[in-house]
Amino acid sequence: MTAFRFLHSSDLHLGKRFGQMPEEARAALQQARQQIIARLAVLAREQRAEHVLIAGDMFDTETPSDTVLRQALAMMRAASDLQWWIIPGNHDSAAAEPLWAEMARHAAENTHLLMQPEPVQMAPGVHLLPAPCRHRFAGQDLTRWMDSHVTPEGELRIGLAHGGVLDFGSDEASEEVISPKRASTARLDYLALGDWHGAFTLDARSRYSGTPEADLFKHAGRGQCLLVELSRAGIPPEVTSLETGVYHWQEQSLELTPVSDVAALLRALLPSDRAAWHLHLLRLRAEGWITAPQRLTLQQVVAEVAPEFCHFSLDETGLRSEHQLEDLDLIATNGALRVAAEDLMQAAEDTALAQAERDTASAALNRLFAYAQESAPQQSGAGAGAAAPGATT
Repeated sequence: MTAFRFLHSSDLHLGKRFGQMPEEARAALQQARQQIIARLAVLAREQRAEHVLIAGDMFDTETPSDTVLRQALAMMRAASDLQWWIIPGNHDSAAAEPLWAEMARHAAENTHLLMQPEPVQMAPGVHLLPAPCRHRFAGQDLTRWMDSHVTPEGELRIGLAHGGVLDFGSDEASEEVISPKRASTARLDYLALGDWHGAFTLDARSRYSGTPEADLFKHAGRGQCLLVELSRAGIPPEVTSLETGVYHWQEQSLELTPVSDVAALLRALLPSDRAAWHLHLLRLRAEGWITAPQRLTLQQVVAEVAPEFCHFSLDETGLRSEHQLEDLDLIATNGALRVAAEDLMQAAEDTALAQAERDTASAALNRLFAYAQESAPQQSGAGAGAAAPGATT
């Protein structure tokens, strides 16, 4: 038979709100997510794949808006040369009857909603064995039925499921966890899995595609889908990762010491293509010990570059300050302001105080330093554009 090619995707989470993001970033991420289906269609055509498998969680909730639902179906209808195969996941389980009834009412003929654990013939000689999530918490391994289902000898068997897998060392799956041996016990040529938002290879025949549009810093990079090619039954598939995501997510650690060139180290962590920064989400975790001038430099550089990113956050919780007497001279050499600075420095270094009190004093001294620098006469443009401490966190 001719090699059978298809795209494996999952966890589209259409309608995701990104409530923790600022308004502009939230809107951009929502729009990119809503266009996933159109991008999958383009890739499928480019790769000569006539089928797209969605391994659950097409929607982020059981109650997506009419706009989110209808636009998704319209994009699949527009890709009339492709066949879309969809199972409910835990976020949009089959228990959400109004959702799937509305899907069925508006779905085109090329959109297949697999609501029962029963085989479907995708193409001549190709059998799809779906394991739809009936409820948010399955309570059992929904792929177990695949072991006992018989198909004609020599024909392809593809499993489609959503959920986590058991620890590799265990022999038997329990409750709702999918057995890591399912592809073997069910004689599957490929098991398309969803639920994990990063791509993951369980074995040669079992893979998680990950979400096609990244949504967590935990899964760095851009979203992707998998191109799967099956030559014939019993032969391991050829699987190729295809980038589908618009936005690149990344978390970076910035290790600092009192002698670090803060600006240089920070800039070295930024993406090389500045023109594409608007397509990046970067979370910067600053750690170590720095002086007050260094902290101010850090905040100034962040304030300079952050607006060019889709989202940029600075986490300073792991960063402590080393206060030096010469720094106090930059606040005031005498008077009440100098006395206040010395008192704060003493409290920040007083080991008899609780750490929280010392941290509060240190933070207050850092703010006092920043305000003093902002109020000081500027020379040669130095310090221009300084941001209030914490403005970008």
